[in-house]
Order: sequence, then structure tokens, then C-alpha cells
Amino acid sequence: MRLIKKHIDFYLIGISNHPSPKLNDDVLKLIKEATVFSGGKRHYQLVKSFLPENHTWIEISGKMDALMNQYKKITTTIVVFASGDPFFYGFGNTLQRLLPNAKLSATPYFNSIQLLCHKTQTNYNTLKSVSIHGRDWSALDEALIKRNELIGVLTDNKKTPAEIAKRMLQYGFDNYSITIGEALDGDNEHIEQLDLVSCSNKTHNNLNCVLLKQTSPKHKPFGIPDASFIPLTNRANMITKMPIRLSTISALELQNKTVLWDVGACTGSVAIEAKQHFPHLKIVAFEKRTECTDIIQQNTARFSTPGIDIIIDDFFNLNLNDFEIPDVVFIGGHGGRLKELLHLIHQLNPAVRFVTNAVRENSSKIFTEELTKLNYIINTSVIQVNQHNKISIHTAEQK
Repeated sequence: MRLIKKHIDFYLIGISNHPSPKLNDDVLKLIKEATVFSGGKRHYQLVKSFLPENHTWIEISGKMDALMNQYKKITTTIVVFASGDPFFYGFGNTLQRLLPNAKLSATPYFNSIQLLCHKTQTNYNTLKSVSIHGRDWSALDEALIKRNELIGVLTDNKKTPAEIAKRMLQYGFDNYSITIGEALDGDNEHIEQLDLVSCSNKTHNNLNCVLLKQTSPKHKPFGIPDASFIPLTNRANMITKMPIRLSTISALELQNKTVLWDVGACTGSVAIEAKQHFPHLKIVAFEKRTECTDIIQQNTARFSTPGIDIIIDDFFNLNLNDFEIPDVVFIGGHGGRLKELLHLIHQLNPAVRFVTNAVRENSSKIFTEELTKLNYIINTSVIQVNQHNKISIHTAEQK
């Protein structure tokens, strides 16, 4: 560790949850020479006895902008206490993001997921760590869809072990055990491994993290059979057939995309197949038919595909600025208003990639003519599956 006399704006000290954290000689010297300290309320209780008598404590809470403004008024080095490793979903990352020119130095401790692996003698060579602490479910959803064998999860007081277990059971990920580490290193430390059903009915200490261990592999098909989807009532054939679905997903070129809109999602087959192969995607499925609410939801659960936002409404009545702007759009239905739809989305993102499957010549004509006027290049493939009508898969991207 460098001496405090060299210019460092923030020293980040990772500490355990032990009632009396073990600090090395370098850290103790640093504390002795410093006057301004910062951290959470819990951290203050843990380190208060180590601090010099006339110290200043800046609590980390509330709005970060206000905290950063408070820091900027300090003309000396600030010693910040954080849990575990400050650069593992920690305050070190926050400082780098909000004060990018600040000079930092860190003495980390083990992060909580590492500790749980140590204490359960778990080989974590292949561990995938995710955080749902104050965030949505997307990182955990992606790890589950990818079939990661060992997942470490940072939780919060809403996305608890019980809620994680309920979500996993809802989407058919019952091939995992769950290990919960509570108050690790503290006086009330408790570690237990449960099956998901038992966990879903249990309350745990808010200070926890979990390990999800795969107990058996779960098959993920490349191409979901049409008959496996729950269809529209009395309209079983109204689904994008598997060969066309896979060709459509290829045309969407989703590898480097971030947000996909599936407009006219119907049973959700394209959205589900896309999420299966590209789980990093944020997908919004728009559908007008109210009966599709349950159909899409049940299909996402049936095929273990959490994380698709389902919007049941007339697309043209929505305030589209309420949604993340897409970089790729699949048009499965347009209610006879294709031209209007193309221009609406183009106004949101002039560089968006469009793909549509057209049966009628008029749809192909509108798609090609309108997007050509907007400087798009159009490519078309034609597929016919069995006795069904020929489908034109049109792709449009900016020149």
C-alpha cells in the first residue's frame, strides 16, 4: 500500500462482517494518519473503535450525487470502508463512474460469494457471479437460460432467497439446489442448503447471498417444436413455424443487439426462441389480443424463458418513449397499418434493423417501398414449409 502522503483521493478498505474486523498494520497506520472517513451505517459500527478521536464520518446513503458533492468539498484523503471487495459490485465502481478522475487505492477483503464458497468448500472455478441487489432480474435470468452450473447471487431485501426460489420454480429451473449464507463472518452466521420448494417458504436474514448449484442438466432445444407451444384457441396453426422462426432469428442478427421489439407477438414463439439463444437481450413483446397475456406468459414458463416484457395493448395507442428504444424490430403483425408502424419506429431510431415475415404481396410492397425511401437496403428470402403459404422474410438495414 502507498503511504497517505502520496496523492490518493480515496483509500478503499474492504472489511468483513466480523464484530471486530481484522485490519492489517498498513491499514491501521492509514487510519491513524487520516481524519476523514466514510462508509455505511453498519460499517461505522464495525470500525468506530479504530478511528481517531476527532474524526469526521461521511455516511454513504441516499442520493449519490449529493454524496459526491460532499466528497468534492473535502481537501484531504478520504478513507472509505466497504464490505468485502470494493470493486466487486461495490463502492469502488461507483466512485470510478461518478468521479472518473479520482485517484483510488484499495485493500480488498473476500467478497461474500467467495466467502460462501470457502465456507462450503465449493470449487468455484466455473462460478458465474450476478447481482440482483437493487437491480432487475436480468443478470440471473441470463445465467439460468445459459444453464450455468454454479451461480453466485447477491440479493437484497426484496429479491430474497425465497423470491429467487419462487421465480426459478415458476420457470422450471427446478434442477438447482440453493445454498444460503446469512451474516457471514458475523456472530449470527448461518449457512444452509435447501431444495427450492423448501426455500420458497422460508425467511432469511436480510444480510445474505446464495449459491445455486445445478443438480442435473436441463435440455435446451435448438428450435422449439410448434406443437409444444400453447396456441391461440381454435387457431393452432397461427404460429411462426419453426423453420421460419429460426430463419427469422438469423435475419435479425441478434449477436450484438441489445433491445428487440417483437411487434404482434401472438404466442410469443419468436420472442421466446430469440431469448433462448440470446439471453442477454432485452425483449419487449407487443400484442393486441388480451387472450395472449396468459398464452405468452405460460409459454415463457413452459420453455424456461424468464425476462420477456409482455405488453398487451394496441401498439399505436402506446407512448413508445416509455420503453427502451430498440436496435432491432421484428414485425409479426401490424393490423393493416404497416406503413405507419415503420415510420413510427424509424422516428425512434433511424438506424434500427427491421425484419418482417410477409405472406401478402401488398405487405412486401409497403415494406420494401417505404424503407427504400428511408435509405434502407432490403434483402429477401422466401421459404415454404409443407403445404403452407410461401413466406417472404424481408430484412432492412441502413446503407
